[in-house]
Amino acid sequence: MSKIDKLVERLKSKPKDFTWDELLKVLYYFGYIQIEQGKTGGSRRKFVNEDMHIISLHEPHPQKVLKSYQLDIIIECLKLEK
Repeated sequence: MSKIDKLVERLKSKPKDFTWDELLKVLYYFGYIQIEQGKTGGSRRKFVNEDMHIISLHEPHPQKVLKSYQLDIIIECLKLEK
C-alpha cells in the first residue's frame, strides 16, 4: 500500500489529528487544485477538480488540525464512504 493510500485510509477513519497538510495531499491526489482568492478571502479555501466540483473549507488556524465536520465534508465530497 502506497503512502497516499495509507493517508486516504487514515482520512476515512476520521482521526482527531488529521492535519491541513495531509488534507492537501489527499485533495491533490484526487485532482483538486486550490483556487486563488482575492484580498478578502480570509481563511476560506476553495478547491476545484476538472469536473468543476468545488470543495470549500476554512483553513484551521493557529493549529492546523481539521475539525470532525470538515473530515465528514471531505469524505462525502470524495465519495470515500466505507
